[in-house]
Amino acid sequence: MSGKSVPKSESLEHSARRIVLQSGATLLLSLLPVRFVNAAQIAAVRVWPASDYTRVTLETDSKLQSSHFLVADPNRLVVDIEGVELDTKLKSLVAKIQPNDPYIAQVRIGQNRPGVVRMVFDLKADIQPQVFTLAPVGSYRHRLVFDLYPAKPIDPIAELLKRPRPAPLPEVPTPESTAPTAKADAPSESPTAITRMITIALDPGHGGEDPGAVGRGGNFEKNVVLSIAHRLKARLEQQANVRVMLTRDGDYFVPLPVRVQKARKVQADLFVSIHADAFIEPTARGSSVFALSEKGASSTAARWLANKENAADLVGGVNISNKNQQLASVLLDLSTTAQINDSLKLAKHVLGEIGSINRLHKPQVEQAGFAVLKAPDIPSILVETAFISNPEEEAKLTDERYQDQMAEALARGIRKYLHKHPTLNRGRMT
Repeated sequence: MSGKSVPKSESLEHSARRIVLQSGATLLLSLLPVRFVNAAQIAAVRVWPASDYTRVTLETDSKLQSSHFLVADPNRLVVDIEGVELDTKLKSLVAKIQPNDPYIAQVRIGQNRPGVVRMVFDLKADIQPQVFTLAPVGSYRHRLVFDLYPAKPIDPIAELLKRPRPAPLPEVPTPESTAPTAKADAPSESPTAITRMITIALDPGHGGEDPGAVGRGGNFEKNVVLSIAHRLKARLEQQANVRVMLTRDGDYFVPLPVRVQKARKVQADLFVSIHADAFIEPTARGSSVFALSEKGASSTAARWLANKENAADLVGGVNISNKNQQLASVLLDLSTTAQINDSLKLAKHVLGEIGSINRLHKPQVEQAGFAVLKAPDIPSILVETAFISNPEEEAKLTDERYQDQMAEALARGIRKYLHKHPTLNRGRMT
């Protein structure tokens, strides 16, 4: 084999040069920004501020791991999220913090190290954070949730008492019925005697992460029922001895057991949960009223609806490690026959009134195992005001005049129940 031989000293020098170059390249790479290869993709960032608590949600394509700790003077919550890189979606959280947020002043976000993003929440008050993950459900992918609760829980009775009473409202004309109605006994409209304070809990369904049913026009059930609840509250409080508590007064999520707990904490006499139904067929229409059942659902449709409404906690996002939820679940198993009987009486009065403004889906009160109706000592009903999945009824539900009419009909039904069954009121004397 021909060729020029290389001196041994040159060969050693060439090898040494190659090693130096390789080392230099490795050092150079270590100084360059390193992208985390398996970083989760951020799908959405959402913030839900409320007086009860503020929720921050990160939605991603894979499950995230995180750790957090509190820092005092000034108060801060520090969260380290593993498996992500800082991107525009995460940075958008900064602008989503509103000045009126009760608990968060601002948030700062940075890349703490490769694959770890640090979020620092500057706080307005002492908080007790709950940080947990949610598995994919419905249209949601994986979610990492931060719930910032006040360290000192809000006293619901104190909140109820300090709210101003509404101004007088104009009367709302009632349109003629579009369908046969379930007529209840109609006592005179004389106001309930002012001998005791009556507390009514109104429960606008869904909220926050849980939009409820969505109409073809893109309207959310959670927004419609909150508007109707506010209108109903104003009407009920026209009566001097009636006060109303809303289980949520804004767009945020409240777990089903907590809705019941809130009603019991204010010693509510009645509990009315307000919804706007949806069905797989857009032709389904009409209003319905439901009470709890001890013996199974009164129809297949009632059972289907109860199962759907009871799944709201999965969509809204409940921290299953929270022991309070476990205690609430035990409480909800204590419903009584007397409570159900009283609920049926209330439901019949309400059904008879809402039938005057909208077609009834069924001419009688239905029953099923709705979790939100399981207060053991409070007559409780669930009203489906109309089918938001029906385009015609969706248009009604988003019309302010119809919302006023529905609120007025609900108020009439409640007042008639209170007039006919005054001894069932368990409120304190005024």
